[in-house]
Amino acid sequence: MNVFSIPKSDFKKITNIFNREIGRFVFFVFLLFFDSIYFAENVTNSQILINILMVAGFFKMYFRSNPRTKELMIYAVILGFIGEYFFSRGLHMYTYRLENVPLYVPLGHAALYGRIFMFTKSSVVRKYDKSIVQFFAVCISILAITSLIFFNDVFGFVMTICIFLLLWKKPKDRLFFFSMYILVVILEIGGTAFGCWEWPDTAFGVFKFLPSNNPPIGISLLYFLLDIGCFLIYTQRHKIAWNRLKNIQRNQA
Repeated sequence: MNVFSIPKSDFKKITNIFNREIGRFVFFVFLLFFDSIYFAENVTNSQILINILMVAGFFKMYFRSNPRTKELMIYAVILGFIGEYFFSRGLHMYTYRLENVPLYVPLGHAALYGRIFMFTKSSVVRKYDKSIVQFFAVCISILAITSLIFFNDVFGFVMTICIFLLLWKKPKDRLFFFSMYILVVILEIGGTAFGCWEWPDTAFGVFKFLPSNNPPIGISLLYFLLDIGCFLIYTQRHKIAWNRLKNIQRNQA
């Protein structure tokens, strides 16, 4: 099914949902300018302001979300803090401008997770799941190939291939992860362009045989760990409901 075959009325609904759920997060990317190197050197260090704005935005989204999304967002914040300190401060896989972990980052992970979750669970989006996934897959392929050819981003290209392979036999998960891939690309390009954080020119600064762009295009592969962690915690806390859902899906198969 081709995305351009979607009826105009439904396509408009999907676009509106995308703008509402994803567009607001993209707007935050532009706010990263206030944590940029340029702003810090020419105006003032305003990372605190960004943190305050993200806290306000996070709680606004949190209180407008359904109970399941709220719970997942809390898990995402907790795992985001742990992951950021482990990967950035512990392993030095990437570095923030002030060599810290800004408060807006783990909160941003949770907001990103929540926005994508709400977008992909919309009824009209799920109705055209295959068409949207097909379109996103083409966009991702173009992004990865372009980054490889023009920026020698071998690391990002390899991670993108890994993403496709991991989702090869998981069609129900593709919409969520492909949506995350695209949103992470926008976030990472904005953050690195402003100098809020920086990736080394090889994979994590360790694997010299994997040249990397700043940012590596397929870095959403690491973000997937956040989703898997949130999902595992949620299913363990709601074992009865989760087992019931699996039985329903098994009977429908």
